[in-house]
Amino acid sequence: MKYWYLFIIISLSFSACTQSHSTKFQHLTEGTASQEGMSEERLARIDSMCKEAIEKGEVPGIVALVVRNGKIVYHKAFGMADNEAGRALKRDDIFRIASQTKAITATAVMMLWEEGKFSLDDPISMYIPEFKNAQVLDTLFVSDTTYLTIPATKEITIRHLLTHTSGLGYGNIDGDVRFKMIYNKAGITDLFTTENISIEENVRKLGKLPLHFNPGEKFTYCEGLDVLGYLVEIISGESLNEFFRTHIFNPLGMNDTWFYLPKSKCSRLVSVQIPENGKWIKYPVTFYDPDYPIKGAKKFYSGGAGLSSTAKDYAKFLQMYLNGGELNGVRLLSRTTVQFMMSNQTGKLFKGPGAYYGLAFSVINQKGQDLGGRGSIGTFGWGGYFNTQYFADPKEKVIGIIMKQTQEAKNDNTAWKFQQLVGQAIDD
Repeated sequence: MKYWYLFIIISLSFSACTQSHSTKFQHLTEGTASQEGMSEERLARIDSMCKEAIEKGEVPGIVALVVRNGKIVYHKAFGMADNEAGRALKRDDIFRIASQTKAITATAVMMLWEEGKFSLDDPISMYIPEFKNAQVLDTLFVSDTTYLTIPATKEITIRHLLTHTSGLGYGNIDGDVRFKMIYNKAGITDLFTTENISIEENVRKLGKLPLHFNPGEKFTYCEGLDVLGYLVEIISGESLNEFFRTHIFNPLGMNDTWFYLPKSKCSRLVSVQIPENGKWIKYPVTFYDPDYPIKGAKKFYSGGAGLSSTAKDYAKFLQMYLNGGELNGVRLLSRTTVQFMMSNQTGKLFKGPGAYYGLAFSVINQKGQDLGGRGSIGTFGWGGYFNTQYFADPKEKVIGIIMKQTQEAKNDNTAWKFQQLVGQAIDD
């Protein structure tokens, strides 16, 4: 009898896996530029650009990485990880990737979607009741931050949350000051925190607050992926941290990607720096503590902004997408799922020039390709609050990642220059 019980447990364990073995075995490995159709001489222009940006005080330090055909053909570090401490930046240093977390959360959502756990057009209130009977903000009374609302014309769906068309706001970084006031009063945690709060507590409070607009009417960058991080917890029965580690990070070999860093990795965390009187100093505590990944309660798993990672780890994640959903002999997503995630999910609501928005990324269209310097049609990318950026070009099989860790670096032009320089180095 006990052996039959053990068989059931093992069977259930395998049926609960959200990744599967793949018939392909492409890994992300070191390579040479010339063998992968890129010019060593032209890639060296990235060196010059990074050094010049540091010399001019645009940024304190940069890690830049380029992948072609699944081979790392460029991976260098420039400048300082912490100017006050005199610590030089290294290639494997760890950066707060903030909104680059969103694509990983979206991937987790789609892995569960592939199992038939929900429809993308299910109302989120089916799983988180606080979002039932959503209201749209009508009038805010500034004197006491009370407000009037009108009923929303439709419910928020999972698809709305993936595409930033839900009507939710983003608190302290919201473009509408009214929502800063409303979210602050309600005690919403927008990004990441050292405080003793869970994502469940935060999302359930968020569900009771008014919306910017009726769901599906506009694109407004928001906390939708934090809501979906909690949905992953509800559907999977695991914390978001556990789900990521078990079903995404371990299979992809992303050993340096964490919500909160283990002690053994804390020394590799790059300081967030801000320019002051011609020098780079540590960014102070504001409405968040920039040291959140190494101290505090360590229990707020922000699906929208909470992760820290390395350039190489994030390249593994992006290579999985270029491979059509698999890496290291493990398939996380079907090729067909990746294809429709990269399709236009927001029509003309997303105002990015030469781009549309899919289910996790901004994607370059014909106009974007024709503007130059942004990759081929289908190139996808995004960035993070602390000045990190990435792109991946499926046609050219190229990944570019540039990691910095700053606030208020107003003269930084390295992101667009980097992508332009990667493109001009293709030599096949």
